[in-house]
Amino acid sequence: MKQLVYILFLCFFYNGFAQVKKDTLKIEKIENLKEISSKNDTIFKQVKDSLAFKTDTIADKIDSLWLHQLINSPLNDTIKYVLTGTKIVVSDLVDLPTDTLKKRLKILDAKSPFHIEYNPQLESIIKTYLKRRKGTFANLLEKARYYFPLFEEQLSKYDIPLEVKYLAIVESALNPRARSKVGAAGLWQFMYQTGKQYHLNVSSYVDERYDPYRETVAACKYLKNLYQIFGDWDLALAAYNSGPGNVSKAIRKSGGSKNYWNIRHNLPMETAGYLPAFYATLYIFEYANEHQIKAKKTALAKFETDTVQVKRLLTFAQISQSLGIDIKILQFLNPQYKLDIIPYIKRKNYMLTLPIKYIGKFVSNEHQIYALAKIDDAKREKPLPKYFEMNQRIRYRVRNGDFLGKIANRYGVSVRSIKKWNRLRSSRLRIGQRLSIYPRRLPGISRSKIVKKHTRKSTPKGKYQIYTVKNGDSLWLIAQKFSNVSAQNIKDWNNIWSVKSLKPGMKLKIYNL
Repeated sequence: MKQLVYILFLCFFYNGFAQVKKDTLKIEKIENLKEISSKNDTIFKQVKDSLAFKTDTIADKIDSLWLHQLINSPLNDTIKYVLTGTKIVVSDLVDLPTDTLKKRLKILDAKSPFHIEYNPQLESIIKTYLKRRKGTFANLLEKARYYFPLFEEQLSKYDIPLEVKYLAIVESALNPRARSKVGAAGLWQFMYQTGKQYHLNVSSYVDERYDPYRETVAACKYLKNLYQIFGDWDLALAAYNSGPGNVSKAIRKSGGSKNYWNIRHNLPMETAGYLPAFYATLYIFEYANEHQIKAKKTALAKFETDTVQVKRLLTFAQISQSLGIDIKILQFLNPQYKLDIIPYIKRKNYMLTLPIKYIGKFVSNEHQIYALAKIDDAKREKPLPKYFEMNQRIRYRVRNGDFLGKIANRYGVSVRSIKKWNRLRSSRLRIGQRLSIYPRRLPGISRSKIVKKHTRKSTPKGKYQIYTVKNGDSLWLIAQKFSNVSAQNIKDWNNIWSVKSLKPGMKLKIYNL
């Protein structure tokens, strides 16, 4: 029997190796192409078809059986998460007698280390939430199915009460890209400096405060440190909101009392309402069924996702094209990548989270995906690194028929980036509206035209006009005032060797190209 298994293994290994070798030859052949036309919009699809992505039926079967076991496990709750913003139908507020609320709060107090005591203000907050925010809590129940297993795992690891998972709802409403007016970011709302203290790094591509796993670990470490300082979970949460210094001041002003309810009147106004909001959220989640708050039944849960480590720079658009996955799902599962780009840096392990059904496809076709990404990069960006300064801004005027996706594709950037650069809260555009764009490519300009324009060293013949340099001018700003003129053109025509030599009142020749 062992010999038979061994022979079958060799057969599978040989066939797999032969297929990989064939695919490698195809990849090498494609990578050696000397030129790919930037105007050929079908090249990506043609190359993808030629690579013949593989499907591992045995591995897919194993994944399917394992998911079936997890979904039917008694550990799998009935709370479901949904990615789409579908409308939740909620019923009217069910009557909540004060005596019933007192009994329920007493039960919650008995099974947690928090001081959950009834008071009229807490009752008012709970009833307000139930009346005005019932639909919101239905949506939060859906998101909780994805995030709470992650939270509970880390809270348990650091010996923190599991009820603290509800704190992320108060902080961010379970929005991984939440950002406050003062700059706190992520599910647990870390400020930049506090994030750095707990090893949440920020770069041009990545903000680890938006990484659900890393930020949850940081929040657990921070909360544990606060508990070690105050020895009380109520005060630890208050310090999480306003800082240990403010809680310490409130204790002094209250004559040394360490009960949250006794020092509450000496805390900052926001912190005074922070714990009641946490208790109200805890109550509503624990008694959601009693108040007929239910999430819609959907398919995605935390155990239905997995991660892979990327081995080259990949954009979400490239991953979407290769795997056929919606970019919105990639953005939800990978919120830490600010520009929808996963960078590749040595000694940095950048991970890509995907639904399990796409993990197998990615792993089986990893080399093909990287080859396609390389081809896509060459197609979109070939002239730009050498002939165009990437950090230069252009001003785009919205025309009839324009929409954000069309403009983003035109300049090789993402819709999210355009909205961020212009502080747009919605995707609506007005004809004539001006947009700031930092393009990755310039539409309609061939390589030969760019080379000719940027390598011209001799002074051209023909008509020119004189421009007088004004205070605050730069070569780039001056170039933007003229059609088809670059900063380098102006330098060449006027023998300018350094930007420091540009002075107000200087006369510049600007030729008509």
